Amino acid sequence: MAADLRASRDLAWRLAVRDISSQYRQSILGLFWAFVPPLLSALLFVVLQRKNVVNISDVGMPYPLFVLIGTTLWQMFAEAVTAPLRVVTGARTILAKISFPREALALSALYQTLFGALVKGLLLAGVLLYFSAPVRLQSLLAFIPIFLLIWLGLIIGLSLTPAGMLVSDVSQIMTLGLQLGFFLTPVIYPAPETFPYSLLATWNPVSSYLLASRTLLVGGTPAALMPLVIVTICLVGVTFAVWLLFRVSMPIIIERISS
Repeated sequence: MAADLRASRDLAWRLAVRDISSQYRQSILGLFWAFVPPLLSALLFVVLQRKNVVNISDVGMPYPLFVLIGTTLWQMFAEAVTAPLRVVTGARTILAKISFPREALALSALYQTLFGALVKGLLLAGVLLYFSAPVRLQSLLAFIPIFLLIWLGLIIGLSLTPAGMLVSDVSQIMTLGLQLGFFLTPVIYPAPETFPYSLLATWNPVSSYLLASRTLLVGGTPAALMPLVIVTICLVGVTFAVWLLFRVSMPIIIERISS
């Protein structure tokens, strides 16, 4: 498994460059589209909050800054979830014709997601500067939970990819799940502190990384590190299980779609 992963790095890079180039080649606005979803989502909830439709006040920072960081981080996670199935589906025509390490597709999804996250990182930097956020040295540590957030999304997406190659309903379920997850995660509101709503922050693995990332970005210190440690340990174990599932299932999937 490790040998196939190393052997697939160059191919994964070429696939990622090809897909990114084709994505923006025919687009007039280009990279601006990477900013549109989080900006529009944030703008909507800022307007609702100012009109008192959504009653959110004490978030420890200006609410527009709070929600812009949250929606941008969520968009990184959502793109990570959908990337594996999109990449594998895009390579459907060559899967049955060319033998190559299937890990190249997973790595390509990672490269593309990291590229999108880097672009969105520019948005985050601009937002922090605009609101004069108290950025400190520990803010640089935010890249750790942000990377883990992306990693979590990729593993979720990779686990659903084999089924998604056979059943088109899976992509619809992913879209519905992300829409529901947006409201079950403290993206636009602070983490609840009263039971049972506090479980949204305690047992939602996305919440642990998102809350830590947002706190570090504005120069704060995460309130609880233990949930982060537990989620990360579980993530490492689940990664190997999903990787093995992907390796075992892909030959079967390729045989099914090529017959």
